Amino acid sequence: MRILFAFLGWLALVLGIIGAFLPVMPTTPFILLAAFLFSKSSPRIHYWLVNHPWFGPLIHDWQTHRGIRAPIRRRALWMMAISFVFSMYFMPLWYVRIGLALVYGVIVLWMLRLPLIPDSSGVELNKTKP
Repeated sequence: MRILFAFLGWLALVLGIIGAFLPVMPTTPFILLAAFLFSKSSPRIHYWLVNHPWFGPLIHDWQTHRGIRAPIRRRALWMMAISFVFSMYFMPLWYVRIGLALVYGVIVLWMLRLPLIPDSSGVELNKTKP
């Protein structure tokens, strides 16, 4: 099982990194899945991922608060909007454009429902329960 979890962890990590560059593929769920899988298979890789300068804070915020920070959510919404508009502009098929718009809408609604975690000053930004 450890080998299977390690393989799936690497697959999730690679998909998460690819998702940072592709408009429809998400990054965060794959990184969180990779952290979970590595926690079951390789403590060394799990430690590296949790302490990684890019992925570590994201994983820590999710594990402790089940939410994201406001600047990260803002940046993600802007990047998704740019990516989806770019994709829809170059997509010649109208039904694929509608599909992209629907996927974008679902992702935005999901992201807006995530609770915002307290900022560094300790002031809670959004009191939504997880």
